[in-house]
Amino acid sequence: MAMDPDALRREMTAWRRDLHAHPEFGFEETRTSAFVAEKLRAFGLDEVAEGVGGTGVVGTLTRGSGNRAIALRADMDALRITEQNARAYRSRNPGTMHACGHDGHTAMLLGAAKLLAQDGGFDGTVRFVFQPAEEWGKGALAMLADGLMERFPFEEIYGLHNMPGLPVGHFRTRAGPIMSAEDNFEIVLTGVGGHAARPHSGREVLVAACATVMNLQTIVSRRLSPTDVAVVSVTELTTDGTRNALPGLARILGDARSFRPEISAEIETQMRAIAQGTALAYHVAAEVTYTREFVPTLNDAALAEEALAAARTVFENGHVATAREPMTGSEDFARFLDHVPGCFAFVGNGEDSAPLHNPAYDFNDDGLLFGARFHAAIVRKRLPPG
Repeated sequence: MAMDPDALRREMTAWRRDLHAHPEFGFEETRTSAFVAEKLRAFGLDEVAEGVGGTGVVGTLTRGSGNRAIALRADMDALRITEQNARAYRSRNPGTMHACGHDGHTAMLLGAAKLLAQDGGFDGTVRFVFQPAEEWGKGALAMLADGLMERFPFEEIYGLHNMPGLPVGHFRTRAGPIMSAEDNFEIVLTGVGGHAARPHSGREVLVAACATVMNLQTIVSRRLSPTDVAVVSVTELTTDGTRNALPGLARILGDARSFRPEISAEIETQMRAIAQGTALAYHVAAEVTYTREFVPTLNDAALAEEALAAARTVFENGHVATAREPMTGSEDFARFLDHVPGCFAFVGNGEDSAPLHNPAYDFNDDGLLFGARFHAAIVRKRLPPG
């Protein structure tokens, strides 16, 4: 007997709200991973492996005699944000909340696992990959380092993320770049602090820091081609000064986004030149630390078309479309695409949804069944029975 969609929706809603009430930061998802593993075993999966990459979970379900395997992935971690919702299922872990919808992503993939375990409709193997620590870009690498591809091999991988502003029941993806790389930087300026009344007696760094922040804006506007998409954002500026003391140390932190490695490399080159040149002009020293935290998420062109075709069997006519442009947010899912082709896609969280990473954000439970059904649809399309 086919699964009752209304019953599945109610069950997923209960799971999602339980997960929302008990958020856990990256690599601390012990309760969440135990919750996931318990559900997968109850669904009757063939194998459930815990502790993959620290707190990751991988479930395996095989039907028929096909020798192909594909993976479906959801992220499980929460953010260090204090929730500002008054809902009954609000976070019970002060200072931590599901502000990006990973509770919903986990519930959708659990729903797909239950749906596929009960109803089948495919021939081959599905790996259900529940990933830790997506938010700081370490979870996928940890699972891969723990032998994910060797222990649970698969040929393709698919993932979903909710999108505030897009109506519930709508689906978007695109071939090629869909989310950007994220690079982090820190610029430390060192001089000689002193009394605020005698700036000429030292080499204070605050004016130099302000000039550096402004000069960094010329990387995108003047040093890269207008046809290349990039963002350079300064997010923090701190000093060791006080109201009547000029600082001798300043730290400038931020991140840069791009879609091609050569653009990332050029941003770093220009940033180092600007920092050193500005520091020289103000008679202070500069040290730049530049790291690459996320790589670009690049969808396989053929599999993006397959995802769009599968989505059309789930979403209403006219609600499935190719995304017009990539997003400059970043996604740890990209690390899996370094190993196998795949597709990352977006499902609507509602036009009135608070933004991601906002203390008032909440996943829209009306989207849960759409996500679960899409996961099942792509499995059945890529692993057709018979």
